[in-house]
Amino acid sequence: MKSKPRYRMISWVAERFNVHPQTLRLWEREGLLSPARSQGNTRLYDEEACDRLETIIALTRDLGVNLAGVEIILNLREQVRRLQSENEMLAGVLRRQVGTPNEVPRYHAIVRVGSGTLKVVEEE
Repeated sequence: MKSKPRYRMISWVAERFNVHPQTLRLWEREGLLSPARSQGNTRLYDEEACDRLETIIALTRDLGVNLAGVEIILNLREQVRRLQSENEMLAGVLRRQVGTPNEVPRYHAIVRVGSGTLKVVEEE
């Protein structure tokens, strides 16, 4: 069972990550962060937003990357994540297709293939 997401207010996040709340607001304006909003329009940071914030802080403080570089890196990470997901999906489709027998039985094939000539290739 999935637990209910836990949200934190900007003051808690700013104190926890040792960042000024104005910095968080700036990063939101720049499009680096996108916290959820309450009905009263209060910024609410979930676990995913806090993880993203942690990455932004590591890139800016520890590695000296500017905000434009941070945006590029975050976009590339998201693109890699999407491509990996797509790759896993395609690999699953391929496994299912290879695992199912051909539509035409081998004894009905136009070209006869001897059973000793086919070899099973193991997956990596």
